[in-house]
Amino acid sequence: MAPSDFRPVYHPAGPDHPLRVALQDLRTGRWLAMRDLLESTPDWALWTQRTQVLAAVAAGSDTVQAWLTEEPRSAAAKVMHARVTVERAVRAHRERRPSAQQLWQEAWEGCRSAAYASPEDPVPWVCLLALSQLDEGQRLEEHRLLPPGPMLFPGPWGLLAEADKRDPFNREAYHRMLQFVYARQASGTLSEAVNFVQWAASSAPEGSALHALPLYVRVERYRRERGNEKALDLHWVTEDGERDAWRALTTWFERAEPASRSLLDLNHLAHALWGSLRFADAAPVFRAMGPYFTSVPWAHRTRTPQGPAGAEDVFLRARSRCLAAGHDPGRKAHG
Repeated sequence: MAPSDFRPVYHPAGPDHPLRVALQDLRTGRWLAMRDLLESTPDWALWTQRTQVLAAVAAGSDTVQAWLTEEPRSAAAKVMHARVTVERAVRAHRERRPSAQQLWQEAWEGCRSAAYASPEDPVPWVCLLALSQLDEGQRLEEHRLLPPGPMLFPGPWGLLAEADKRDPFNREAYHRMLQFVYARQASGTLSEAVNFVQWAASSAPEGSALHALPLYVRVERYRRERGNEKALDLHWVTEDGERDAWRALTTWFERAEPASRSLLDLNHLAHALWGSLRFADAAPVFRAMGPYFTSVPWAHRTRTPQGPAGAEDVFLRARSRCLAAGHDPGRKAHG
């Protein structure tokens, strides 16, 4: 296919074809494919990812409740029920709906029930971490525990430790913790977020997705500083920006099992390498995505971040530029 003919595909399942089939069934109100998929999911990392994607779709229907009613002793159904209730509570909070407080309480109870039903599962604890961002005043004691290291903040460290105990360096758990920090620092310098992701990445093993976490904070800062376009153009070519991109490339992307790499992480890494002018370095990352892409972070490089067409245009320009550099062995990484 010629580069000009390439059109990226957005799908919540990305390259996970069994998940795509389960989502199709889920959208028609059927839950058997979801149950069968989860029964065959081989590890906690993929389990966490699949349950998250399924819940985002299932939150708009009663399909998971129908499964739980039919199979009330199913631990997987209880975990998915927790997932769905958390998704609904987070959405209600974001939209400032009157039902947000009640949904939060229902979600909290669902998470505790799922943790009891499936004690080895990290997902109920990941879900409790997701709920922690709703406690903006940190009123609950479990959301203001002392941190495990200097330069960190009081927060839901016990919940993170429970997720870590079950699946060390669980990707979503740390991203949920980062969202908690964003809620704490709704405005300002994001210094707590920077300290957190650097702490998390410094302790993670090679191949861990946590080495891509600093790229997310850089995108968040970029998003918050919109309006000063000259400053935004320089945002990615700083020494810190280049270092974060290079570390994610060499410590995560080049060391991780290809099947384990998150599509969203791949997009953030490709975006960071392109933004820091490391075009040839970004080429293998774009190739690893195959036909798939995510609108974030590309949408933040447009004047209308809510419009999907703009994100796709930026992605295509970046992809074309980087693949051209990657095919030219005489061209330096910086183009």
